[in-house]
Amino acid sequence: MQHQILQRPDMSMIEVVFDQAGEQFITEAGAMVGRDTAVNMETSMRGGMGAALKRKLLGGESLFQNTFTASAAGERLQVAPPTEGDVMHVGLNPGSGAIFIQSSGYLASTPGVELDTKWGGAKGFFSGAGMFLVKASGQGDLFISSFGAIHAVEIGKPGTPGENGYTVDTGHILAFTEGVDYKVDKVGGLKSLLASGEGLVAKFHGQGTVYLMTRNPGALGAFIYPFRPTKSN
Repeated sequence: MQHQILQRPDMSMIEVVFDQAGEQFITEAGAMVGRDTAVNMETSMRGGMGAALKRKLLGGESLFQNTFTASAAGERLQVAPPTEGDVMHVGLNPGSGAIFIQSSGYLASTPGVELDTKWGGAKGFFSGAGMFLVKASGQGDLFISSFGAIHAVEIGKPGTPGENGYTVDTGHILAFTEGVDYKVDKVGGLKSLLASGEGLVAKFHGQGTVYLMTRNPGALGAFIYPFRPTKSN
């Protein structure tokens, strides 16, 4: 199948063109924007109830997933994330290792991509990525989505900004590849922690790639909160 990402980076959408009958594309529930009528859609708990419940309860992903199957070559399907932002394609194969995605970052994949849930340790509670991460591995095409645009930083690669590690605000972590790890730390002293507006940060090390999202959902919620409608007694 062929794919392209349209309307980047603010309102990204994936368009898939199937090369032959029987090709399949798997998405989170509710991700479909449109499709040729002849494309079949089946909703199921991928991997069985146990695996689906694990992804839902621990990884924060949908309990159900939709599988779209082409009936002929040339048929089209469009899918998009629920919030405005970017979508990125990641090609997976056994040699490239797994990628770990924060809750709600998974959008779609081809059937060869396997999803599991990984315990991220107690540090995940403070990291913004969640105590459990969605682990994507196998072989195929993976699509992740973010709030805002996606920015990739190479960790441990000579001559790059992340050559000696990289520090990320915890609210901006989208995903990272196998071979990269992090520890959660405060941005500076007590004054910085309380007055800088930064709070806690994740200090990444190792070798691989960290994917950042340019907007912080928590910061947006904090900005909107004072303007919410309230009832007066």
